[in-house]
Amino acid sequence: MPTKTPGARLTRTSTAWVRQTTAALAVAATSMLAQSVAASDYHPIAPSAGDKIITLTGHDLTIAQLIEVARYGAHVTYSADALLHAAEARGLRAEAGEENIPVYGLNRGSGALREVKSSSEHPADTQVLPMLGAGALPEIADEDLVRAVLLISANTAPLGADEPEDMQMLADLLNNRITPVAYARGALGEADFPAVSNNVRAAMSGKGEVYYKGVRMKAAQALKQAHLNPTAGSFFGGGAENAYGDARAALLVADGERALEWADLIYALDKIGMNSSVTPMVQPVQARRPFKWVNWDAARVMDMLKGSYLFEDDPKRILQDPESMRASYIRQGSAWKAWAALRDSILLQINSADLNPMVIVGASPSDSWELSTPQMMRYYVKGGPLSHGQHGYVFSTANWDPYPLANDVEAFTNALANMDVAVAQRIERFTDRSPTPFFTGIKPADVLTPEQIRKSPALSEPFWVFMDLWQEIQTLSPSLAPEGNAADVGVADIQGQTRLKSSRGQQVVDLTLQLLGYDLWNATYWMDVRKAQDPSRSFGPVPTAIWTAFRKVLPWQQEPETRPEVPYGLLAYNFLKSTSVTTFYPAGPAMPASAGP
Repeated sequence: MPTKTPGARLTRTSTAWVRQTTAALAVAATSMLAQSVAASDYHPIAPSAGDKIITLTGHDLTIAQLIEVARYGAHVTYSADALLHAAEARGLRAEAGEENIPVYGLNRGSGALREVKSSSEHPADTQVLPMLGAGALPEIADEDLVRAVLLISANTAPLGADEPEDMQMLADLLNNRITPVAYARGALGEADFPAVSNNVRAAMSGKGEVYYKGVRMKAAQALKQAHLNPTAGSFFGGGAENAYGDARAALLVADGERALEWADLIYALDKIGMNSSVTPMVQPVQARRPFKWVNWDAARVMDMLKGSYLFEDDPKRILQDPESMRASYIRQGSAWKAWAALRDSILLQINSADLNPMVIVGASPSDSWELSTPQMMRYYVKGGPLSHGQHGYVFSTANWDPYPLANDVEAFTNALANMDVAVAQRIERFTDRSPTPFFTGIKPADVLTPEQIRKSPALSEPFWVFMDLWQEIQTLSPSLAPEGNAADVGVADIQGQTRLKSSRGQQVVDLTLQLLGYDLWNATYWMDVRKAQDPSRSFGPVPTAIWTAFRKVLPWQQEPETRPEVPYGLLAYNFLKSTSVTTFYPAGPAMPASAGP
């Protein structure tokens, strides 16, 4: 064995110190880099609705209102009934503790500590701290998403037994645009702890970091600037344990609706560009197979096409289009049906209580047979001074499981991908360059002059990119494998994967808009070709309005050297993102009232 000299020991010690210091610096650099990247990539809202006030009742928040608050800065306030309901629930829960009834989170610990007695002097749970400086977890970069989390938490707070100062703080954070820094991972779909919820509670108590009107700073500094006092940020207040997953799903509903609206409009343009037969969508045909959402979409597209040359006789119009062109309304109607199911689920979810435990004020043993059984009577609160004489029950629940919503998120994503199959194939069916093209009947060169072809936007880009987009959609559309991992000593052993499912859904919606951008580009190109073929043709008011508006973004005839030096697909995508469908088609056939066949 070699002799260990002091010099050797010093070298090894120095090496270890260098390694430790290097590692510490690397962690610090990673953390700072993560914060720097997050700050540069942060997407603040445009608070154009700051003069609007949404009244929260706990039971009638709409998707449109959620978007006004989350994306456009509308303010919120509580209704008197909502404040009263929360006060009654707090009183009954406090009275339950006074009557020595075991209550999860009040006199018992949480999760695996559910049988451990807890009190303010001897709490079963350790203090919840903000998850900051980890570096490895990506931060939520979208202010609207975190604001949607705050809003859903605030709206459902009256359904639980939240403290008044915590309820008000949720509203104050929204109204002052104090948006907690939170992490995008860590929610399994059984409750949103700890990645988002912990940091929201930390911000309420003046800890951690926030964005104050888009500027990142310490939470304590932001509260001070907004003249707000920190709260205790109680752990079990409110009525939304899945606000993060709910928020992602709610934004998916809003963005998914825009994608579907554009899909219908651009499909109508494709029909014009191909000189298509419209017989599959006529009402007598639809009546023979009454799938209401498919029938509605067919009527909607026909209404968009009203006044176009497709309803005039044309001996050269082929009997049947390719299946993708002929049956797109079926895929789109089916996607609308899946969207409606998701919309109904999210509206129910964000206006219901999923908190554990559940405080039920006014319930009596005589209300139903099971409430009078010995097991249920263990949780019956007789009533006393803390509840102002009111009685009721405090039950442990499983309402935190978001599986009905999670299933509908995945179903919508899958339906959207199946619609996108038809979109991709529609684009491809225009590409036949044979002497007598099978579907279009003509080639652009048959009706355009060489000068017109030189000045028209080249069609090479879409046919490279749209299939790449479709392949990416394919990778995101298959269902996730069900998961059950025994977390928290086996207490939390099933997961709904809501965050993953909604994240994939949001990506598919965005990719769908990109794909539709290329479809729009292709359709408007062929509309110009059809106009050159016969200048007397009418496209109808709705298609003409879209065609005209898009031509202002991507002109039909322009010297190549003066054309925008950006991908035309990006121009089309930005057009779809920034332009409301109602600009061209404000109303149509009434949408079915609910999801269903």
